Amino acid sequence: MQAVEVKSFLEAKLPDAQVEVEGEGCNFQLNVISDELAGLSPVKRQRQVYDHLTPWIADGSIHAVTMKFFSRADWLARS
Repeated sequence: MQAVEVKSFLEAKLPDAQVEVEGEGCNFQLNVISDELAGLSPVKRQRQVYDHLTPWIADGSIHAVTMKFFSRADWLARS
């Protein structure tokens, strides 16, 4: 699995989000930039992403995922 596949897939499923993905194979670090998701509790944010990745996790295509969430303003401020 390639980072670009994960990015394209998640951005299609989460239209409000910009997703930056690092990693390859089956381990990925996600930076999810979304005002909508940033306003949710940590558990609810992660659930939104994991719900879409579950088939790939179940079949072993993805083994480990770490996530960080940012509002658009927070993401721009860190650049």
